[in-house]
Amino acid sequence: MAFTAKILLLGSGELGREFVISAKRLGCQVIACDSYAGAPAMQVADGFEVFSMLDADLLRAAIARHQPDFVVPEVEAIRTEVLADVEAEGVTVVPSARATMMTMNRDGIREVAAVELGLRTSRYRYAESLDEVLAGAAHTGLPCVIKPVMSSSGKGQSTVRSADQLEAAWDYAVANMRGDRRRVIVEEFVDFDYEITLLTVRTRDGVLFCPPIGHRQERGDYQESWQPAAMSAKAIADAEDMARKVVDDLGGYGIFGVEFFVKGEEVIFSELSPRPHDTGMVTLISQNLSEFDLHARAILGLPIPAITLRGPSASAVVLADRDADELRYDGLADALAVPGGEIDVRIFAKPTARPYRRMAVALGLADSTDAARRIAAEAAAKVRIHYGD
Repeated sequence: MAFTAKILLLGSGELGREFVISAKRLGCQVIACDSYAGAPAMQVADGFEVFSMLDADLLRAAIARHQPDFVVPEVEAIRTEVLADVEAEGVTVVPSARATMMTMNRDGIREVAAVELGLRTSRYRYAESLDEVLAGAAHTGLPCVIKPVMSSSGKGQSTVRSADQLEAAWDYAVANMRGDRRRVIVEEFVDFDYEITLLTVRTRDGVLFCPPIGHRQERGDYQESWQPAAMSAKAIADAEDMARKVVDDLGGYGIFGVEFFVKGEEVIFSELSPRPHDTGMVTLISQNLSEFDLHARAILGLPIPAITLRGPSASAVVLADRDADELRYDGLADALAVPGGEIDVRIFAKPTARPYRRMAVALGLADSTDAARRIAAEAAAKVRIHYGD
């Protein structure tokens, strides 16, 4: 069977699942990898591998066995030095091995943005012990934010408002960090008006931007997102300028989820992910090309038309509330019948549940952002998870 390209996907969650669908539509063969069997992307890929991507030998062996045209990371917990080695041997790492190494750890990308490029960021210090956390908080002042340098979807993140909370925040960060780096970033708490994700697409023909995406978080994890986020023309221009500088410095091709805090007209760089972003799931309904379509086209070097917004849109997550190995869903018909606009639902088909695990997302498109947020939230509330009963 002939394929346009062979992709080894490192990480097979819900973002990987949607990327596989987009890549398959363009004729790619995809091998999905993750540390557990039955992961969402594995269910739609051509093949799969189950192993820890922090194991350098197993990662190197998988790449050698499949000989992919592209290695596409979807998670943070990867032995990134292996990616640098295979890139030097001629394998294309998306967007690049350097980008992956710099962004899989918050300290790496923060140094690029704040030190190398001189972008406006919050004050920060790194810490590898409780004593260093205390010193970091003294530098940033209270309140501050403490989070692992390597984690996903806000896991391990705490806002600390008094000194007696610092030890618990350190323990929580260590317990929820990914990989094997016992290191956190202690960051100034920015009293921002709102935060956005600016999906930035680096292509062979230049850098493209999606309309800004607003989002709301709980426990450091996104709960809902909406597009477009209301921003002034100046704030959008400043965010685009900073995002372009960072992605051009990192190099390679693909989509980057660049996060900013916005306070009045001031835009402050926060973080960057070199891949589709969870808040960007709203693009599954909002745009002519989703973030996953854009990622696939940019990787393959295919033309990308003007990115257009179909209308004000929103996403709302469906969370599990307990541990379970047997799952079923109902309420889908009720969710899709919510009036007031266009509704879609994506169930991720994860094999197990745990408290606060993201299991599905509801999507809404309406005449206004407020209406889109309302119908997406209503639809999400109607999707019910049953745990083995």
